[in-house]
Order: sequence, then structure tokens, then C-alpha cells
Amino acid sequence: MPGPGGAGPVPGRCRELPVLIGLPGRPRPAALGSAPPAAAGIQRPRAPPGSAAAPRRPPPAAGPMASTSAEIIAFLLTISGWVLVSSTLPTDYWKVSTIDGTVITTATFWANLWKTCVTDSTGVSNCKDFPSMLALDGYIQACRGLMISAVCLGFFGAVFGLVGMKCTKIGGSDQTKAKIACLAGLNFILSGLCSMTSCSLYANRITSEFFDPSFVAQKYELGAALFIGWAGASLCIIGGIIFCFSIAENSNSARRGYAYNGATSVMSSRTKVHNSVPDKTPPKHFDKNAYV
Repeated sequence: MPGPGGAGPVPGRCRELPVLIGLPGRPRPAALGSAPPAAAGIQRPRAPPGSAAAPRRPPPAAGPMASTSAEIIAFLLTISGWVLVSSTLPTDYWKVSTIDGTVITTATFWANLWKTCVTDSTGVSNCKDFPSMLALDGYIQACRGLMISAVCLGFFGAVFGLVGMKCTKIGGSDQTKAKIACLAGLNFILSGLCSMTSCSLYANRITSEFFDPSFVAQKYELGAALFIGWAGASLCIIGGIIFCFSIAENSNSARRGYAYNGATSVMSSRTKVHNSVPDKTPPKHFDKNAYV
């Protein structure tokens, strides 16, 4: 381009002209204000999470953690109850002679499911085992059978509880472990009911003889073993109920695992259509004045 007055070309402007026009084999820059051609296969950025276009996902549920904690608490309760029930069986003081209406007590009579004893004022005890099992009263035989059943059911419940708990690595899948935990809960509930029935039956016999005015033999009061048995039975029943509810919590958590991610947004559908159909629009050619 000639300079003013017919002079030679202005240095600098002639050097920029080839760069602005573009050398052969190099891409030409787009004009100002025009959109670049869309390249096939380039995906548009999706909306950030939490926006209107992005699907909303539910927050993670705290069901499995709460279920594991509940199972641990239930296991501790049931084991404590089973230990109390097991310690009730050999305990001596199921019934103790009453001191109601006596002025001077020279001896104390006490008995359990296996023997009857007497302790004098000097502290010496003399015990006598029951001579024949078949010659015993019916309530004593029933109490023996119920207490032995309670101890056996509690033992199997403890084994099933260890296998069915989620914090252990044995037992199979979560659904199988939930069924085993429910079975452990049923065993502990039956154990608690057996112990509760045995202690209640023995206590009923003691109270009926105590308040019977026509009963002239030695009267007794409730011993410490009955209260221990009631406490252990209550713990076994409460822990067994919690174990039984673990199968329902496991089924609810399995249903919550399949979350609905929402329908496909408009932006994502347009992006898929744009990516599937290649852009066949010819490239736009601009005049040289657009680059100056």
C-alpha cells in the first residue's frame, strides 16, 4: 500500500497484511461477533450439580449404620440377659423362710430347684438334695424344664446372632444375614419367655402358700434368684425384638439403594442430537476487509 504523497510502502502495515489475510494451509481467524462452527463430537458442558437442569439425587441414607448399631446393642442386651438366666439356674436362694410373726429366729430355711437347705444361727448349713425327680411336685419339674430350655435357646441365639450381625464377615449376603439375625431374635424371645414363665410359676406357688390362711407348714418368701431371672428374661425379650426388626430395616435399605436419577434434561438431549448428527454446513468465507 503506497504511503502519502506517492512514497514507498509504510513499513509495518505491509508486514501485517499476510498475517491478517492468512497463509495457505493455516486456519483463518473468525470474524468478530460470529460464532465458530460447531465441531462434531464435542460435548457441551453440563450444568453443575444442584442447578435446575441437573437431576437431584437423594442424600445418602443412614439406615445401614443405624441398623448395625441397633444389632450391636441388641446383642449386648441378649448376652447379658442370657448370662443372668444361666446364673439363675444354680442359684441357691429361690425361696427363703419368712420371719413374719416370729420373735426369735434360730434357723433359716431356703431352697432352689435342686435341693433344700437349713442354716442355723452359727452359720452352719445342712443341705439335702431331692431324693427322686419323679416324686417332686409338678411345678418344680416344670420350672426345671423351662430353665434348661431357656439356657439352650439362649446359647443357639447367641451363635445365630454372631453369624447374622452385619459387623461380622460370615453368613453370606445381607438378606441372608438379616434372616439369621431374625432367627436369633426369635430364639432369645423364646428363651426370655421360658425364663419368665419358670420364675413366675415358682413365685406364684410361694405367694399362694404365703397368703393361704389354712397352710400351716413353713412359709417362704421370694428369693433373689427370681428377681435375677426376671431381669435376664426381660433383657432377652427386648434384645430379641430388636434383632427381629433388623430384617425389616435391611429390606428398607435395599429399596432405598435404587435411587431415581430423574428424567433427561433438555440440554443433554440436545447435546446427544447435536453429537449424533454431524454438522454439514460449509465453512463461511469472509472478505478481506473483515480482518483489517
